[in-house]
Amino acid sequence: MFDDQSFFEQALYISLGQETQILSSRLIAAGNINQGVFLKTTEHTLFLKVNFQESPDIFEKEALGLNLLMENSPLKIPEVYHFGRIEDRNFLLMEWIHSDAGKNQYWNELGVGLAEMHMTSRGDFGLDTHNYIASLRQENSNNVVWSDFFIENRLEPLIGKAYYEGLLDLDFLKTFQSIYPKLKDIFPNEKPALLHGDLWSGNVMRGEMGVPVLIDPAVYFGHREMDLAFSQLFGGFDTRFYKAYQEVFPLEPGFEDRVPIYNLYPLLVHLLLFGKSYLSGIERTVKRLL
Repeated sequence: MFDDQSFFEQALYISLGQETQILSSRLIAAGNINQGVFLKTTEHTLFLKVNFQESPDIFEKEALGLNLLMENSPLKIPEVYHFGRIEDRNFLLMEWIHSDAGKNQYWNELGVGLAEMHMTSRGDFGLDTHNYIASLRQENSNNVVWSDFFIENRLEPLIGKAYYEGLLDLDFLKTFQSIYPKLKDIFPNEKPALLHGDLWSGNVMRGEMGVPVLIDPAVYFGHREMDLAFSQLFGGFDTRFYKAYQEVFPLEPGFEDRVPIYNLYPLLVHLLLFGKSYLSGIERTVKRLL
């Protein structure tokens, strides 16, 4: 596939509106869902994402998310050139980010930038369209109450899907659903914040001069603690990031106790994508709440 010069040329023609000479191409990422290709042309250095997902709008939603972040974040966001589908393949063409170890202020800039991005708000939680987290549909029906949004759009759709796919039994499904009333008074009352939505270390990179760059978002307006909790799920970010964030936009007391509750959502995502090894983390949090 990745020696498919014809496919690359078609994607470039659709995106740029003209025939473009490709000087070199190479596969640089081969994940479970998407593959990434570096393309160098006579005029551009580009990043082409490709997948075989049945959902033809998966990269359209990612492009919308990237553009929303670009409009509302001081952090660097890759420019989107175009997205589309050629036969059975979806593609998204973006600016290539030149990586550079850069300066020592990376974590501070990331923390400050995320805090400022989280100050972008609107009247309710959600988004004007559904989108995706990885390959899973992410529901974004609007709600003015965060706990209701979290239950109805984040937890219930995925725990139901996990039961349907045989990843947990009926007893645990009912036990999980029994925590919902307990969530009503747990979260601080805050305005909806523009979230990255999938904020782990693999979706943040260093760009030119070491500036922080956000990639692969699953955006919506949610509780800002969701992003910060997600950032702790797989090892966490440098402590300088959290300190810088707190100095700009301090969190309400008790955040660390709420982290496992927020992370029920990404753990459910991983349960559905990668299997039952992620169920134990969900079970621990549910047990703690009961």
